[in-house]
Amino acid sequence: MVLLGPPGAGKGTHASRVAGKLSVPKMASGDLFREHQKNNTSLGRLAQSYMERGVLVPDEITINMVMDWIGENGNDRGFLLDGFPRTLTQASALAESLSVDSGIDRVIYIDVPTAVLIRRLSGRQICRCCQSIYHLEFAPLQSGGECDNCGGEIYQREDDRKESVLCRLEVYKAETEPLIEYYRNLEILVDVDGNKDVEDVEGVLMKAVGS
Repeated sequence: MVLLGPPGAGKGTHASRVAGKLSVPKMASGDLFREHQKNNTSLGRLAQSYMERGVLVPDEITINMVMDWIGENGNDRGFLLDGFPRTLTQASALAESLSVDSGIDRVIYIDVPTAVLIRRLSGRQICRCCQSIYHLEFAPLQSGGECDNCGGEIYQREDDRKESVLCRLEVYKAETEPLIEYYRNLEILVDVDGNKDVEDVEGVLMKAVGS
């Protein structure tokens, strides 16, 4: 299964919940990039230079990372992809790399208004130590400027600053929105309203998986 949607639509949150209920491994391309950056791999350094500018990492780099992950982690129950594919080129590469028996069964498109996305993304903060996520408006820190869970340093990712957010949304519109019709034409796409409470969205997602 693929979770498709703009930055800030809640793909990461829902990917974790759905993957847990289905007992399948999940892959978030952003986490995969950051893992490579943490390990200072050549692919990680290349990916970081693009992410800091709020633009998509080139297809060749992304495809190599993701296909390696699928080969190592995919199992007979399947897998869930969050943030991949992001372009038609990536979608074609994914289709070519998977056999007929293990192709994509369902694509969930989480739709959220642009104004809501900007509010969600530009206020997001992260703990540098435990990776806990906070938000200036929706989930503010309770203990001043340090992480409520571990006391670690709080920071804002470069790609969550307002200027980068606006750029990311423009890139998404140009590069990723065509995937909606691509998968709709394959009759495996389900539209979900992501501008609701997490529990409500999760209920619709699970029904979509069941269908």
